[in-house]
Amino acid sequence: MRCCVCLYQPSLQCSPSKMAAGESNSRSSCLNLSNAGPLGNAPPSNGAHSAPASNGEAAGANGGMNRNAGNSNHQSCPESGGDAESALRSTPGARNPSRQSVGQSAGASASGATSGAASNMTSSSSSSSISTASSAAVAASLPSSPASVLVYREPVYNWQATKSTVKERFALAVGSAVFDAMFNGGMATTSTEIELPDVEPAAFLALLKFLYSDEVQIGPETVMTTLYTAKKYAVPALEAHCVEFLKKNLRADNAFMLLTQARLFDEPQLASLCLENIDKNTADALAAEGFTDIDLDTLMAVLERDTLGVREVRLFGAAVRWAEAEAQRQQLQPTPENKRRVLGKALSLIRFPLMTIEEFAAGPAQSGILADREVVSLFLHFTVNPKPHVEFIDRPRCCLRGKECSITRFSQVESRWGYSGTSDRIRFSVNRRIFVVGFGLYGSIHGPTDYQVNIQIIHTDSNTVLGQNDTGFSCDGTASTFRVMFKEPVEILPSVNYIACTTLKGPDSHYGTKGMRKVTHEAPATGTKTCFTFCYAAGNNNGTSVEDGQIPEVIFYT
Repeated sequence: MRCCVCLYQPSLQCSPSKMAAGESNSRSSCLNLSNAGPLGNAPPSNGAHSAPASNGEAAGANGGMNRNAGNSNHQSCPESGGDAESALRSTPGARNPSRQSVGQSAGASASGATSGAASNMTSSSSSSSISTASSAAVAASLPSSPASVLVYREPVYNWQATKSTVKERFALAVGSAVFDAMFNGGMATTSTEIELPDVEPAAFLALLKFLYSDEVQIGPETVMTTLYTAKKYAVPALEAHCVEFLKKNLRADNAFMLLTQARLFDEPQLASLCLENIDKNTADALAAEGFTDIDLDTLMAVLERDTLGVREVRLFGAAVRWAEAEAQRQQLQPTPENKRRVLGKALSLIRFPLMTIEEFAAGPAQSGILADREVVSLFLHFTVNPKPHVEFIDRPRCCLRGKECSITRFSQVESRWGYSGTSDRIRFSVNRRIFVVGFGLYGSIHGPTDYQVNIQIIHTDSNTVLGQNDTGFSCDGTASTFRVMFKEPVEILPSVNYIACTTLKGPDSHYGTKGMRKVTHEAPATGTKTCFTFCYAAGNNNGTSVEDGQIPEVIFYT
């Protein structure tokens, strides 16, 4: 489908056949803009409004324009009569934002209009509804001829002489540098018909209304195609309105879809907001229908994050769902081998060591996606000490933002603290809600050594283990502390008693002395104070108490 814009003066009338709604060449109706602004050939110009070419569809360095402009990677889709998600999926190039972004081709097309355009625009073209199928399926359903806008103009040399007022002479030039270069540049085309590919009629109308009446006319069905058009014609003010509309309508169930579009349109601020939303609502975002429609690069960008708030086994399940959809898009059978093939490097971003052995055994180990040697290596990682090296990341994800904090409860370090299988434990409470992510522990007095350790946080009243990790750490023989982290942050509520517990296996270590019962951390930026109170934990604690022992540091976020 193509839409045309007919720009004419009273002495120049558009052909009735071009104004008809149903031409034999399947053209849609003209957009009738009377009292047109400055159109036609002009002498060569070296003015500031000349626009560089991009993607083979912009005015040249001297203001020229390629009428066969267009990028085959970006075909615009018909307008949706339904929900916002349908419209978003119709966006040109939505399946692969890793290609050249639309933002890089701003100023790559041209068009023309007048200051009175908004009130005279009509269009009888019908648009088909877009289903909620994947973006790839939408792209596949497009007609072989891309949607475009045609601009008809009368070639007039010295068009300025035909315009009696400043308003008429500047109607186009002040609207868009692309328009100005296209019609007023030294290499402006002499053709009476100019085709503008990849432009939806409704989006073009929204652009013209904004340029010549400051009217912002965008909605869920048109926002993405309008953003695309605004970028192509270098109208940043309209771009900003579109992006602001998307920000206000950002939700967990469309965050992945908008992230794909933000990457495509080179909108880093919108992309950052989408990622923050995914961090906060990871489970809901992964469950949304649009998740399986994202491209591989977007999937990897999310899996790389340390701030996702979901268990790793659910991330694996979501990645498998995406792989099944991608295999279908590539017309492959959804076998385990093909799922691994389409996941590619994304599989290595799943942090299998963060799962429990039960989660791993019930899911990934039986999926067929992992190689036998990988399954064996991970089972050994879960069950033996010292733990063998695995090919997957074992760094915990922390679904918290802000700056990491820590407190130290001892003021002096001494030597020789022994271990015989008994846990070191200390009871504590805080004055405000925090999230504990790990402990700092003392290491060997005998030089560089590896320790095996189990860390836990236990709710004192119910004796419930709220978080734990079987892991290890290496020390260098100094009196420094060494970080040991939980797999997930552990929420600590104010005025509730908890027990910090560590069970070490290794040689004698340093230990802390001259302990403090109350330790306060003050945030430098805000002055917010977090107060820890330490108490003796009843039972066998391997000697650790408020005054002496292990567990010198608590690492947390507020």
